[in-house]
Amino acid sequence: MTRILESTQQEAEVKWENKLRPLSFEEFPGQQEVKEKLKVFVQAAKNRNEPLDHTLLFGPPGLGKTTLAQIIANELKSEIKITSAPAIDKKGDLAAILTSLKPFSILFIDEIHRLNRTIEEYLYTA
Repeated sequence: MTRILESTQQEAEVKWENKLRPLSFEEFPGQQEVKEKLKVFVQAAKNRNEPLDHTLLFGPPGLGKTTLAQIIANELKSEIKITSAPAIDKKGDLAAILTSLKPFSILFIDEIHRLNRTIEEYLYTA
């Protein structure tokens, strides 16, 4: 996992948090309906040998959106890059992130509801 454009957490904090996170859908508590749907999406992407389509995870803080994104990456054996929408101020920030992604990489944008509308439009074709 790579965190980009985020300075609020120290590296040691991130490593400690990641040790506590579930690594698979089976280890993730609750959210049965969401997990079942995500399993279907992930399996379909694997069967087609294609990246997962754009997926929006939403809900209040603490429900596991970031953890689910990491589980999806684990299941697909893909790299995940995590950033926060407020850290993407201009289209150049987004371009730098998108061009750094490898094929089949997953980009998780936390707090995406805070993303600038102009920048948001660039994601439609990404």
